[in-house]
Amino acid sequence: MSDRSRISVITVVYNSARFLEETIQSVIERKKSVEIDYLIIDGGSIDGTVDIIKKYTNQISYWVSEHDSGIYDAMNKGWAAASDDSFILFLGAGDRLISLPGDMSRYKQNDVVYGNVLMGEGAVFTPKVGFHLKLYNSLHHQALLVNKGCHPSPPFNTSYRLYADFDFNQRLMKSGARFVYSPQFVAYADPGGLSDQQSFSESLGIIRHNHGLFWVLLALWGWTAMKIFPFLKRFRPYRAL
Repeated sequence: MSDRSRISVITVVYNSARFLEETIQSVIERKKSVEIDYLIIDGGSIDGTVDIIKKYTNQISYWVSEHDSGIYDAMNKGWAAASDDSFILFLGAGDRLISLPGDMSRYKQNDVVYGNVLMGEGAVFTPKVGFHLKLYNSLHHQALLVNKGCHPSPPFNTSYRLYADFDFNQRLMKSGARFVYSPQFVAYADPGGLSDQQSFSESLGIIRHNHGLFWVLLALWGWTAMKIFPFLKRFRPYRAL
């Protein structure tokens, strides 16, 4: 199998022994039918996380446990360690990989493959690209495969605390990456993770940096409109299962 057909799944973790094992097992289940390199970047956990990693070393291609400067620093480490030109997917501890796109060999180096993300309380996050990605974080990393060839060096700006992945997704779109939706691609996002936190000011700063003031004002208008008119929330990318 060529590197371009290979998938590198990366889990960054810190003191999440209670949640990590189900994530590892979901990746192992997918490895039965797809060639996957599994990488775990641990931030120096002391709660038994490393013991769980060692339990599955025969299923893990690479792992390290050492201090880092936060989640996006750890994600950059994983990106650097992944196979060149493989498709990279990030799963946090507690996230689960449910199904992958079929026939990865048909995707090209400039492709970004995305799918649906199941959320807590019976909802699903429906991803969107185009103008949506200019306004808000319309793609979730749990169902997002990015070819390393799109950005060979570690891509995440660690000055952002919550939305460095949003920034990277916007930069991918600006660079001309082709976003391809796969309905077979499904993942589960653990509630309460970093994705559930919000910093509207950081999000607006990213939008301004990548797309300018017009899109900042448009995003601010949309956010304000939903506050004033709650019925508009039905148009958010979440729907009940």
